[in-house]
Amino acid sequence: MKTVFIRYVFFWVTLQLIAVPATVLNCCEGDILLLLDSSGSIANYEFSRLLFFAADLLRPFSLGRGHVRVGLLQVGTDPHLEFGLDVHSNQESLQSAMQGIRQLKGDTNTEAALGIARELLTETDVKVPKILLWLTDGVQPGDVDRPMSELKTQGVSVLIVSTVHGNYQVLKRVVTPPLDSHLYSVDIDNIDIITEDLRKAMIEIIRAERLRVVDLTSHSAVLQWRPVLSENSSYYELWYKSVSKPGREIRLTLTGDSSRAELKNLKPDTTYTASLRPESNQAVFNTLTATFTTFPDVLSPAVVHLSDHGPHQIRVSWGPLQLARVQQYTVEYGAIPSSHVRTVTLPRQKNSTLLTGLEPGTQYLVTVTALQVDGKERAMSVRACTLAEALPALIDLQLEPVKRRDLGVEEMQVKWQASQGGLRGYWIKWETENPHSTTSSMYLPPSSRSTQLTHLAPNSRVCVSPIYSSGRGDGLCCTATTHRDSRQWG
Repeated sequence: MKTVFIRYVFFWVTLQLIAVPATVLNCCEGDILLLLDSSGSIANYEFSRLLFFAADLLRPFSLGRGHVRVGLLQVGTDPHLEFGLDVHSNQESLQSAMQGIRQLKGDTNTEAALGIARELLTETDVKVPKILLWLTDGVQPGDVDRPMSELKTQGVSVLIVSTVHGNYQVLKRVVTPPLDSHLYSVDIDNIDIITEDLRKAMIEIIRAERLRVVDLTSHSAVLQWRPVLSENSSYYELWYKSVSKPGREIRLTLTGDSSRAELKNLKPDTTYTASLRPESNQAVFNTLTATFTTFPDVLSPAVVHLSDHGPHQIRVSWGPLQLARVQQYTVEYGAIPSSHVRTVTLPRQKNSTLLTGLEPGTQYLVTVTALQVDGKERAMSVRACTLAEALPALIDLQLEPVKRRDLGVEEMQVKWQASQGGLRGYWIKWETENPHSTTSSMYLPPSSRSTQLTHLAPNSRVCVSPIYSSGRGDGLCCTATTHRDSRQWG
């Protein structure tokens, strides 16, 4: 017992002297719940080694909300929550708590512990990656397949460290792939050799992208990061440079409450690297980096859009609107193949105009030109067609029954009125009465105002349409209801 205590103290002091890897500070955001086997099958020495291994594993991480939250749940006859995820916000507090943990002994009631673990990891509003790290000797793990499967279904990553005599087949089934980095079977005296590899595996799951590009154009970029400083006595150093010209570096100093910065006057289609270093007297933070490539240069007008088509008008719109780069816009338009070209000059804040006084049914060439502030010009041309002018419709249509007693045949007198400008004739259509009802039609000259139809089918539709040189105008239709001795119309 004395030997165990001496090794306990020596190992703890050694941990205090270990340098914190700087690359891990401020790297991650997520929840880690330690499921520590504290049952009677674990020897005192083995339990101490597992406990100190866990403390060493977690030592480099920044703790608290927005970083890494750590909880510890012991497995015994009755599971015991040593501390929850929101208890420790700094390493001093966490390491002190882990130094004071005592072994439970008793049975290995892993199933009951997993029920508590599920509540801790899944019943929270914090939307971050979650890890269950199971430290066990693997002896009599119990029926853990179902609860572990439920945890993994809810997005929890299960990582396992077991001593050599563990039940490997069970552990292999419940761990989250890949096995080579998430499942470790190691002798307790050599457990330190897996610390770095296991830590890297955990970082891959909970790594936080703290510096990212949220908006990008050809000449600017907006960087955003998770705030880790306060406004007082802290600040950010931000610098960026072109990869192709690494010697030209621009530096900015930002207040501690900043969380975004806009980089302006960038070169188009150019790759940049940006670095952000939080500066504080209270903690050490990593330097965050991001690499991005600006978009190729886009000069207005890059697109021209046509709308509001009519017989005598068309609206022309263009973009993008570049107030800082354009002096004015000129719109030129003329009928194709050749015609008088008209011009409209517009200020730089306008990106559309309505072209009026156009000829109906005519194709136009429209050119939008931007005069840049540097004196250069950029133009884009499109073809635009006006709508054909609406043709006059038939003014009136009437049906009147006519009885020719000499032949015993009923006829229908059709009368109409129409506008005479450009009129070329009339097209008349109706249904005839025969064994197989068919549609009949005929063309009449423009001087016609009426005609007579015979043998109309019951409920026949009689339609008359005016014909013009440019097409057919809207016609009118009437229904004739035929009876043996009488005829009705409407």
